Amino acid sequence: MDELAPGLTGEVETVVNEADTAARWGSGLVPVFGTPALVGLMEGAAVQALADRLPPGQTSVGGRIDVRHLAPTPVGMRVRARAELLEVEGRRLEFHVEAWDEVERIGEATHERFVIDEQRFIAGAKAKEKAKEGSTSP
Repeated sequence: MDELAPGLTGEVETVVNEADTAARWGSGLVPVFGTPALVGLMEGAAVQALADRLPPGQTSVGGRIDVRHLAPTPVGMRVRARAELLEVEGRRLEFHVEAWDEVERIGEATHERFVIDEQRFIAGAKAKEKAKEGSTSP
């Protein structure tokens, strides 16, 4: 993790389609870029900032995002998000993320990620399957 330092940036973009709308996600009834899709775009920018910078077997997972969705974006318009790493504290990473469509800034967020050992993390998730099989609770 020596390569992780404040100032790293990542950027992703996409074109809004029907699958990205608030109506599709159930987060509203309008046919515009939904907040869940915005969150995914923002997390993607943070992941991109870490690309090729983590040791083999390590990845990152989101732990928290405090997002403000500032403006609507219609289907068919291009959107992009840019994340900047602000702080590295052990395995905890804090990012500032902003998003724009072709006209204006549409969102901003503080996003926290954690560097994890991928195999151990997946093993922990799979252990829940076994725990569920032995459980009598709903």
